[in-house]
Formats: sequence, C-alpha cells, structure tokens
Amino acid sequence: MAASAELASSPGFKKPPALLRLKRKRPGRRSDPAATAEAAAAAAAPAPRGPSAAARRRNPFSCLDNAPQRAAAAPQPSAAAPAGGESSAVPFWQFLESDSEEKPLRKAEPAERSETLALSKDLHSPLAVPKVPSSPSQEFPADWSIKTRILFMSSQPFTWAEHLKAQEEAQGFAQHCRAAETTLPRSVQEPRLCTELRCAFQQSLVYWLHPALPWLPLFPRIGANRRMAGRACPWAQDEALQQVLMSDWSVSFTSLYNLLRARLCPYFYVCSAQFSVLFRAAGLAGSDVPTAAIAPTTRGLREAMRSEGIEFSLPFLEESRSRKQKNSEESLETETADSLGGSSSVGDAGEPAPSDDDDDDDDGSFSWLEEMGVQDKVKKPDTISIQLRKEKDEVQVDHRPESLVLVRGSHTFTLLNFLISCRSLVAVAGPQAGLPPTLLSPVAFRGGTMQTLKARSLSGRARVQGGFEDVFSLEVLGPILPHALHALTLVLGPAQRGAFRALLSPHEPSAAFNARAAPPQEAVHHQLPACGLHPKTLDQLSQCPTLGKSSMRLLEMKDYAYTWKA
Repeated sequence: MAASAELASSPGFKKPPALLRLKRKRPGRRSDPAATAEAAAAAAAPAPRGPSAAARRRNPFSCLDNAPQRAAAAPQPSAAAPAGGESSAVPFWQFLESDSEEKPLRKAEPAERSETLALSKDLHSPLAVPKVPSSPSQEFPADWSIKTRILFMSSQPFTWAEHLKAQEEAQGFAQHCRAAETTLPRSVQEPRLCTELRCAFQQSLVYWLHPALPWLPLFPRIGANRRMAGRACPWAQDEALQQVLMSDWSVSFTSLYNLLRARLCPYFYVCSAQFSVLFRAAGLAGSDVPTAAIAPTTRGLREAMRSEGIEFSLPFLEESRSRKQKNSEESLETETADSLGGSSSVGDAGEPAPSDDDDDDDDGSFSWLEEMGVQDKVKKPDTISIQLRKEKDEVQVDHRPESLVLVRGSHTFTLLNFLISCRSLVAVAGPQAGLPPTLLSPVAFRGGTMQTLKARSLSGRARVQGGFEDVFSLEVLGPILPHALHALTLVLGPAQRGAFRALLSPHEPSAAFNARAAPPQEAVHHQLPACGLHPKTLDQLSQCPTLGKSSMRLLEMKDYAYTWKA
C-alpha cells in the first residue's frame, strides 16, 4: 500500500524509467507501528500547504513534467498563490522549466540534425550541381591562399593515382627539377596504364621547404602552438643553436629572394608564428614590379617598417576609405539637389559637411583654452592619444585581413633586411620559441628540402535519385601552393574525362593575399618563361587577383569548363 502511494505521489525518471526511486525518509522510529501508519497516510495524502510543509522534506522531482501516465491522476499543487494569502509550496525550480509550448522545439532537434546530414550529403555528392555565382569558363581565377586540404570527387575512379612505380616516381621528380612540360591528351581512356599521366601527377605534388624537421609540423605556423606542444625542441634553451638555425635560415631566405629578382622563382612564402609574407616576382598578379604582401599585421609592425623607410600601402583600408568618400559625395549631391528643390531648406544647403581636417584641427589646436583662461585647469590629451585617434582606422584592423600590407618595387629588398633582423619574426616563448619561420617555394633553393604532398584515393556510395551510385575521391593534404592546385587540375581533367569536383580548405590568414597587387592601369612587360611552372599555370598566376579577402571553397569541372564558389 505504501509503495503504491509512493508511485502515485512521486513520478518516475526518464533515464532509466522506473528503475531509480528517491526514497522518502520516514519520520519516527521504524519499530513504532503507529508512527509507520501515520507516515504511510501522510505519503498517500496530498502535500499540505503552509508553514507546516517545511517541516518535512519533499521530493524535489515530484513537480517535474517527466512523470509517467499512471501518475497523471495524482494531485498537483497549484502554482498560483491562494486567495487567502498563503504561499504556494511549489518549489522554485518548477518555474525554471520551460512551458509546454516550448518543448516541441527540443523535439525538433533530430529533424534539424537530419537536415544537416542531408545538406552535407548533397555537398559531398559529385552529381549535385553547386549554386555558384560564376559562369562556366575555360579557366578559374588565381587563388593565392595556401590550401591545407583538397578533396577531389568524381564518378570515375582515382586508382591511377595510387601505387606509383619506382620508375614513375623518379621520372616525376626529374621532370620537376628540370621544369619539363608534360602535354596530355584531352581525355585519357586508360589512366592507370598512362605513364605520362602518373609521372605528371607526381610532378605536381612536389614543393620545397626550409627548415626541414620531420618530427615538427612546420605549416601552418599561426595558431600551431597546441600541435607543437610536447615535441622535442632542443634549440629552445640553447642560444648558440638558435643562432646557427637563424643564420642558415637567412642564407636560404636571401637565396630565394635572389632567385625571385632574377625571375627564376615565381613566388615564395615566409610563414612565422605572428604573420605570413608572400613575395611575388615581377609579372605576377598583374604587377610589373616585385611585390610583397604581409598579413596579418599590427600597428607596431607597421610603425617599425615606417621607421626603416619601407613604403607600403593598405589596399583594403584604402579601398574602404575611397568607397566611403564616394558614398558621402553622392549623398551630399543628393541632399544638395533636394535642398535646391525646396525653399525651406535653402539655408541648410550652404552648411559644409564635417571633414577629417576639422577633426585634425580640433585634436591638434588648444588655443581656445588659452582664450578662456583655463589651459592649466583642463588636462589636455598627450601626443600618443591624438595620434591613435587619427589612426583609429588602422588600429581597428589589427590582426584582421584588412590589415594586409603591400610593399612594391625596390622596397621589397629593404623588407628582406628588415625581416632578417626583426625580433618579432621568431617567437621567444612557447613551443615555437627559437624556431625560424617556414619557407615554402615551388622551385629549388639553397638549403631547401624537397617535399611531396600526401595523396590517397577513397571510394564510397552516395544517395542519388533512384538509389545509390559509386563515388570516388582523391584527398590531397599538405601546404598546397597556388601552382599545385592548377597543376592538379591540368592532370585531373584528362584523367577524369573533364568532370570532377573539388572541396578546398584554405589557410584562413593567407586568404588576404588575394588583394589586388597593382593599379588597374598598370601594364605588365616582364615574363617568366624559365621560372619552373607550366605555361598555363604561369598565365593564370599572371592575372590580377579578383577574389579580394575571400578564397575559393568549391571548384567544379563539367564538360571541361570550370565553375567556382568563394
């Protein structure tokens, strides 16, 4: 009888249902039958309201809405206070529970999860046509961001890309070192039996790296402290070893820059723990002079570059300022035209709009305080505060893509010397302490080590209309440079019969390198025929960047025509 009374007054648990019970502590001694009967009667009776309810402990879960249907008939105390002024005995945590109208939202989570899974399946399905803003074209724009992973998908297998023979691998390395151009047919009927195709694929996976430490992941360097933690770093506490590493790195850095100026190296990256630098030779990215892009930057770094006499520009910030100025001029012309149309607003039309010069006068001149005789009583801002206010636009973009700095012409050589002697280039604490920046190049240089991207083929089945279909994929991992992406597409086009899809994972801090590197009217006269790149790849990288602060996320070839999405 007492057990049934407890079931009626105390609901069960959802997890696990009706298996765990919170036993009520009975008042009085167990040996007294009268006390036992009173306790059973009290358990079966509804909970009293009033001050006497605090004398006995209540089950804190008795008012939850997870009670089974058999306990629905049990009396529940009212949440509202009675008219007589007695306080309700309903615990305060009942009011923390959501109402019955809000509970269907929780039940809708599986539906949302299923929609997410369906969306991911559609995204990975090679047969789904992506909704991209670009129109089909024979070439896709140059993307100067470094990719960390590319997943190629096609309805044709990628078995030709695995288990290369020793001779094919050696031939691919030789073709890379000799900058040999491989001409493939438009479509390869038997890719697995085509030696030229497999050698060209091996050639497209090669890149050059310095320093080469196999036990350390040397890219990416920004935000890599967690991945490098716990690794052996013998130079962290050895200053002599740090100087040797930095001296060797300076020689490799100078060698790369000399190759760049001689137009034998098209571009290279310098990746540190704080920022990355992209050096490009004259003739690339629509620029007739060598360029260097740095991102992300801070005000301290820019001030240090100014003090060294390095002239640079902030393309994104200047573009934003010109856009704002153009919009303000258009709005002023509109307001002036409207004011001339009505007689009531003629007086307002002659009022000049506030300009930056007025702000500068207010910041730098305090003669009006002397006229009032309170110059000693009012605390004037210092010079640093005034300068920060003037440069608030630049300070706000620190560590963001908009902080990209562009150096052109002979100032790139000054930047070279500045970076070699820059203390912030090498971390002084943490897992990357004393480790020189990573140098990435598409061609060989002094002190560089040949590396290859990791590639593996996968297969699976995807849901399509009417059933399932085989899906084949090729995953490429590593620091995938801009020329490698284009070289891979030149190989995959004939091998996959002009139909494949690629999901790109860019290194986000390097996406800012897609900024315009030269004025639109600048004509390019330099050519780089002996830089080690395929002529088609060189033509693509010579075009002006058009992606801005974004990078390509999706690339698809269909009937030998490209569409992409940034």
